[in-house]
Amino acid sequence: MKFGIFGIFFILLLSGCGYKPSSYYAKQVLGDKIYAQVSISRVDPKNSVIIKDAINEAILTRFVGKLTTKELAESSFLVSFGSVSFSPILYDANGYVISYKAKVSLSIKFTNKQGKTSALSTTGEYDFPIEANSVISDTKRFEAIRYASLDAINEFISTISVRGMQQWQAQ
Repeated sequence: MKFGIFGIFFILLLSGCGYKPSSYYAKQVLGDKIYAQVSISRVDPKNSVIIKDAINEAILTRFVGKLTTKELAESSFLVSFGSVSFSPILYDANGYVISYKAKVSLSIKFTNKQGKTSALSTTGEYDFPIEANSVISDTKRFEAIRYASLDAINEFISTISVRGMQQWQAQ
């Protein structure tokens, strides 16, 4: 009973103070229909596919947008894969690596719904454990790249949301 009253009070407080989620402000900049293209890396094409999936997931879940063709899009992204690196961050008592940090850098060129083109560079990180005295498996590697890419995309979304909020406040 107390939780229900507190929940209703909390919702009223958020709606009464003008709270809007970041996806609202991102939509002010990007619109509803978004086209995403990832340039395929010749050196590591598998990573480009993972990044493409992460971008599509972010458009659907974080921007709350719709994927569309380039001709019908209000805004578009061109994502270039910068680099991926793995560095040890945790060792066991015997000196074996038991945890790594994956770092992904992306370059994103985007055209917003007003037709203005901008470019951003973002980086994302993801920490993950491995078995002591073993190598990083392909499964762990791809999972780490995916989550680090999502982190980089979240940084991009934050930047877009701030721009949308600044435009909204200027009106």
